[in-house]
Amino acid sequence: MHPTLFKFENLPIIGDLTIRTYGFMMAVAFLTCYFILQWEVKRRKQDPIIAADIVFWAAIGGIVGGRLFYLFEHFSRTLQDPLGMIFSGSGLVFHGGLIGGTIAVILFLLKKRKPLGMYADIIAPLLLIGHGIGRIGCFFAGCCHGVCTNSFLGVTFPRGSNAFHHQIQEGLIEYSANHPMPVHPTQLYEMGFNFIMAFILIKYIRPKLKYRWSTFALYFIITGTERFLIEFIRINPEGFLGLTNYQFSSLFLIITGAIIFKWFAKQPKTELDKGK
Repeated sequence: MHPTLFKFENLPIIGDLTIRTYGFMMAVAFLTCYFILQWEVKRRKQDPIIAADIVFWAAIGGIVGGRLFYLFEHFSRTLQDPLGMIFSGSGLVFHGGLIGGTIAVILFLLKKRKPLGMYADIIAPLLLIGHGIGRIGCFFAGCCHGVCTNSFLGVTFPRGSNAFHHQIQEGLIEYSANHPMPVHPTQLYEMGFNFIMAFILIKYIRPKLKYRWSTFALYFIITGTERFLIEFIRINPEGFLGLTNYQFSSLFLIITGAIIFKWFAKQPKTELDKGK
């Protein structure tokens, strides 16, 4: 756990500056996706500047969607302190960001009259890559961890971490404990899964799919399934039917992906889609 990457004091003009590891990894995720997207666009002989526009609108939509999902999830606290919740320094939910970013990019591409299906299939694996990089930031921040485990895969976070405070609240450890019990590093599980699936999707699956939107549909199914399963060993409050809010949103993603694959993936790919 290393939430602060760099800390500078008494810098000229700006004064003190703290660079958080989570924010840094988010920036790395967006830049990585931008450079890969730019390469994919150039390969298809499209104007590469559109890559920057897509990443920009994905970031705007992602931040808005992620924040709205967080406010909805903590609705009672939002009603008590709406301004504090809206402008707090935390609270970006991936599923909300995915939906918000998707809507923003679709609206942008529609305005520019670009082939939605082609760009959706290009972007889908990049979402896995960006998500995987973001989970590295989660690991260093100590958030999004899993339940306690005696497995050799278990990770022990330091005293004062999210895992430490959670286990105190659950009565698993005393406040005087030097550190919390080992937990599943679900952040690293998700990182590995996303990187592996991105490689498989790009290298083996996408080239064999014959219709536009197919890769994007599969991405929704893949990411929804992964998150639904990881929630069983991740710390999140259970709700209706013993499932978490993220498991219900995961089911929504899986169903959405199935609908796209069944009813929208009808347009055959061209040589342009293949980057030839």
